[in-house]
Order: sequence, then structure tokens, then C-alpha cells
Amino acid sequence: MFEVAVIDDPAAAEVSLDPVRARLLAELAAPASATALAARVGLPRQKVNYHLKALERHGLVELVEERRKGNVTERVMRATAVSYVISPSVLAAVAPDPDHAPDRVSARWLLALATRLVRDVGELVAGAARARRKVATFAIDGRVRFASAADRAAFAEDLAAAFTALAGRYHDETAEGGRDHRVIVALHPCATPSHEITRAGAGGPGRATEEPH
Repeated sequence: MFEVAVIDDPAAAEVSLDPVRARLLAELAAPASATALAARVGLPRQKVNYHLKALERHGLVELVEERRKGNVTERVMRATAVSYVISPSVLAAVAPDPDHAPDRVSARWLLALATRLVRDVGELVAGAARARRKVATFAIDGRVRFASAADRAAFAEDLAAAFTALAGRYHDETAEGGRDHRVIVALHPCATPSHEITRAGAGGPGRATEEPH
């Protein structure tokens, strides 16, 4: 079982977005039979079996074992991953293009970059899984609290300068056998968790608003 699997097939994406099937995927992080699942989700076993067959057709669940109980063969299933990400390639015709009107201070351009990141890394992960190899990646996830908009702007400029210097030190356009790597550095305000917004109520301290800086 993978920790994260990428869904890049539109039909599989449609199947996974059904609320009942999404619930079954969550329940199948550990192997279970249709009978056991039916008791957990409150549906008839026949209906659970119907949904499991749809998920299995699209590679979202897999057979772990078969158990014989009297005249009945019970199939024990599990999800193929702990969690799933739907690749933007599912909506390729309307996917954003980060090469169109790049703007490093635009939140929507950042979304376009993130979309490409999910698509490209998803393709790499899928290809590596087929070849039984690992993808060489590196990521940093950090948090910085700025006292003012001016501090944030200064930080962004320093970060851009540091990246330019570092890339210039290691980039070799003429390296024979070299391989291009994409580097994305993003800076954005931390989103307020939805449960905090609900608890605070509209207009309360947890209200989602545009930050003043």
C-alpha cells in the first residue's frame, strides 16, 4: 500500500469523488470484507459490494485474500493507498498554465505553479512505481511570522536573491548527461482552519479575510 497515490484517470477520479466510495476508501486503510464494511457504513452488503467493484475496476482497492465461509467466498479488500490526490491532468483542457502571464506576487499564479507541481510529481511517482525506483526530490515546509508588510517584502527579496545566487553556483547548461530540475519556492499567508472559522462564527476573530499585509 502506498502512502499517497495519484489519480490521473478521469473515470477513476469520478469514482473516487462519490461520497459513499470515498468513505469506503477511508475505511479500507485496513483490510476488510464487504460484510464488515456494511456494518460500519450502515449500508446493505450488496450495495457495498457494488461500490467495491467500481473501486476495484479503477485500481483504487485491491484483493488481499479470499475466505471460504460455508457456501460463500468472502473477499477481503483494502485500499491501494492511505490517501489519494487527483492530478490536475484530469482536467487537462482547463488546467492553468503557469507560463502564461507569470507574476511572482500573484496568488493565482502560485496556484498555477502548484497545479503543475502536483501534475509533474504525480507523473514521476507513477512512472517510478512502475519501474520500481524512487524519485529524487527535496522539500522544505516552514513558517515565518512577519511583523509588517515591509518585513515580508524584504524577506521575499532576500530569498529571491539567495536563490538566484545558489542556482547560479550549481546550474551547468553544458553538463553532458545532466538533468534539469524544477525548483519552486512559495510564500503565502497561513490559512485559518475551517473549524476555527466555524467556532468563531462569521465576523469573529477566526473570520477568513484578506490580510492587511
